[in-house]
Amino acid sequence: MILIVTGFIIGLVLLLKGADFFVGGGSGLAARYRVSPTVIGFTVIAFGTSLPEFVVNMNALVAETPDLALGNVLGSNIANIALVLALCAIVNPPAIRQDGRSGGPSEVALMFGATAIFALLALRLTIDLLAGIVLLGCFCLIMYLLWKRGAGTKAAVKSRGWRDYLHTAGGLLGVILGANLLVTAATDLAVILGISPFVIGMTMVAVGTSLPELATSLVAVVRNQGGISVGNVLGSNIFNLLFVLGCSALIRPIGIGSYADILVLGAFTLAVLPFFRHGNRFRRRWGVVVLLGYAVYLAFLFGFV
Repeated sequence: MILIVTGFIIGLVLLLKGADFFVGGGSGLAARYRVSPTVIGFTVIAFGTSLPEFVVNMNALVAETPDLALGNVLGSNIANIALVLALCAIVNPPAIRQDGRSGGPSEVALMFGATAIFALLALRLTIDLLAGIVLLGCFCLIMYLLWKRGAGTKAAVKSRGWRDYLHTAGGLLGVILGANLLVTAATDLAVILGISPFVIGMTMVAVGTSLPELATSLVAVVRNQGGISVGNVLGSNIFNLLFVLGCSALIRPIGIGSYADILVLGAFTLAVLPFFRHGNRFRRRWGVVVLLGYAVYLAFLFGFV
C-alpha cells in the first residue's frame, strides 16, 4: 500500500510539472509558427495528451480486452467535458472562450460532428475495420482543415526558440509518465478494494488517462491561455473518437455491449454548448452543475445509486 501511495504522489508531481512545461512549450510553438493558440491546443497538445488513451487501448487490444478499450475512450471523453472543462470553468470562467481568429464556435461543431459519426457507426453494434477506416478518414480531413485555416495567424504569446521544443517534449514525457504512474496506482487500489474490472475501465482508467488533459487545461486557464485549454479538451475528444478508436478498430473489432454509455456521452457533449453561450457567472454555475452530474454518473457506475 505504501508503494502504491508513493507511486501516486510521484505521478501527480510529474503530471503537474510536465503539464506546466508542456503548455509553455506549446504556446511558444504557436508563436514561432504563427498559428493561433487554439489550433495548437486542438492539434499538437491534444494529440500529446491523448497518447495515454492510445497506449491503454493498444495494450487492451493486444490483451484481447476490447471492452476496456471502448470504455476507456467513452469514459475519457465524458471526463474531458464533465471534469476537465467544468473545473476550468469554475476556476477561471473568462478563460473558457475560443479564439475567434481560429474560426470561433466551429471547433465545438467539429466535436459534435465526430461524436455523431461515432454514434451512427456504433448503431451497427461493432466498430470494425470499415468503421475504423471511416473514423480515420474523418480525422484526417478535420486535421487538414484546421491546420490550413490556422496557418498564418498571429499568436498572443512569444517564442523562446529551441527551448520551446525542449519544454514541449520534456513536458509531454512527464505528463505521460505521471499519468501512467497514477493509473497504475489507482488501478491497484481499485483491485485491493474489490472493484470490478469494467468499472475500473470506465472510471479509474478513463479518469487516469484524462489527467493530462486536466493538468494541461488547468495550467492554461490559470495562465489565462483559454484557447489552449478549450482546444485541448475539444481536440482530445476528437482524437479519442476518430484517431484512437479508428486505429483500435484496425487491430481488432470492438463490440458495443450497450448503447447506454454512448447516450450518456451524447448528453455530456450537448452540455458543452452553455459554456460558450452565456456569461462568466453562468459558466461557473454551469460548471458546478456538470461536475455534479458527473459525480452522479460515477456513483451510478459504482452502484451507489
